[in-house]
Amino acid sequence: MHPQGQASRPSNPVSVPATDDEIREKYLERAIRELNAFAREVQSCRECPRGQLMPVLGSGHPQADIFLIKHSARPAEVEEGVAFYGRTGNALMKSLKRLSIDPLAVYGTLCVKCPVLDPAMADPSCVARLGEEIAIVSPKIVVVMGLDALGVINELELPLRRDVHPVTGEIQRLTPSIEALYVPNIDEALDEESAKREFWAAFRVLGQWWTDLPPY
Repeated sequence: MHPQGQASRPSNPVSVPATDDEIREKYLERAIRELNAFAREVQSCRECPRGQLMPVLGSGHPQADIFLIKHSARPAEVEEGVAFYGRTGNALMKSLKRLSIDPLAVYGTLCVKCPVLDPAMADPSCVARLGEEIAIVSPKIVVVMGLDALGVINELELPLRRDVHPVTGEIQRLTPSIEALYVPNIDEALDEESAKREFWAAFRVLGQWWTDLPPY
């Protein structure tokens, strides 16, 4: 019963559609929660013989358009616990700046997150969790650095995944919604001039891809 003169409220109120900004915010919040949970699970995993050392985790925007992958960590990354830290990260930031790519649109991680003496000692099930990380971020392109990382990518259980070929500087299709770019391993391109040129010739293709990316 309702008091006389007071209009009754509809039993199924009409919800106001969310704005695009609100929808994006909700997706971002979910990605942050999922990446935090992913990080906790990786940190608590004991499948790999890493002793007391902590895993080296990915970093960057939780919904990045560009997802960078290299195989394993360098000492500076192990010390800090963050992928693409130190000299490699500095070189990468310079490359992104040259290509006018917003660093906030980038996420970087490793195939082998545990700092084991030999990356081959990493548990395959741990390495395979890279697929979960890609699914959370949902990037538009994955940049695969080096043959070891390529081997991991081509074994991941991603929906409708296609093999990525070791052809540098060519945009390929990884899944129906994700493209891929194969480039040399940046860690191996820091100390030798011809290796630097080879990396840059392949990586600068990402700049054109970024320029052609449709606006939101």
